[in-house]
Amino acid sequence: MLNQFSPHVDENFLDLFYHEIQSFELDRYNTKINLHTLKIENNIFVYSELVEKLFDCIVTYCLSRKELEIYKNNKGIYVKAIQRLRKWENNDGELGEVLLYCFLESHLRAPKIFTKMELKTSPNDYVKASDGVHVLQVDKNNFQLIFGESKLEKTFQRSLYDAFNSINDFINRSTNNIHDEIRLLNTHLEKESISPALYNVLKKIIMPSAREDEIFKDNAFGIFAGFEITVDDDSRKLSNSEFRKMIRTKIKLEVESQYSYIQKKIDEHKLYGTTFYVYAFPFVEISNTRKRIIKNLMEATNDF
Repeated sequence: MLNQFSPHVDENFLDLFYHEIQSFELDRYNTKINLHTLKIENNIFVYSELVEKLFDCIVTYCLSRKELEIYKNNKGIYVKAIQRLRKWENNDGELGEVLLYCFLESHLRAPKIFTKMELKTSPNDYVKASDGVHVLQVDKNNFQLIFGESKLEKTFQRSLYDAFNSINDFINRSTNNIHDEIRLLNTHLEKESISPALYNVLKKIIMPSAREDEIFKDNAFGIFAGFEITVDDDSRKLSNSEFRKMIRTKIKLEVESQYSYIQKKIDEHKLYGTTFYVYAFPFVEISNTRKRIIKNLMEATNDF
């Protein structure tokens, strides 16, 4: 049904990462956990290769499908895209939003319908919405609208805490809530559709008719939980193979240790019947690294 609506981010994006945890399902909690650890060479993460990949992804993240069609032969398309990013000095969150978009498209194969970047008319605009909306065809007649929530904090647990609290607020607040966003998505749908046929298909998925009883839609959430890991000089002195084994094991154990915490947050907010796709992602020196990556994207350079 969505043959014409394929993701922009190719599956080869995933070649950059060790897939430590692949869609681990928490029993009875409708939650799939993924851990993608950036490739390691010479005892450091290859942020330079990540930046190279993101040069292409940032364009399709920031611009709608209609804009991509209009500007596809324009050499300034990259500049048009990055003009929507906040200045890197004060940019603490947009890298997580971009990476979540990349994982939902490349790993889950859920194409984006739109992101809040498309609603911005200037870099300083504040859009109180989910980080993006993707659509996933579960089977022939069942679909999910996946709302993005990205958090980058010092610890994995803190990222989870902030993400689930934000999701609960998004569902339950009186205005700018999930229902308002679905209505907004419905009115902005023409920005993402190229053909009238595709427009009609997406419209039916977003606002399915119970009377027709042909399409079933549920809401889900994609969570990007960035966190910091510490690497001391003694660890860096290990052999390359020892270092890789040590750091990958350390990161995996950290994520696995928070399975019960995820269950606790779902219980606390009674978020039953909602599917969560959690993407855990470790950073070294998270505050500096995320700003440095955004700076490189905004300046079209790569200083890693």
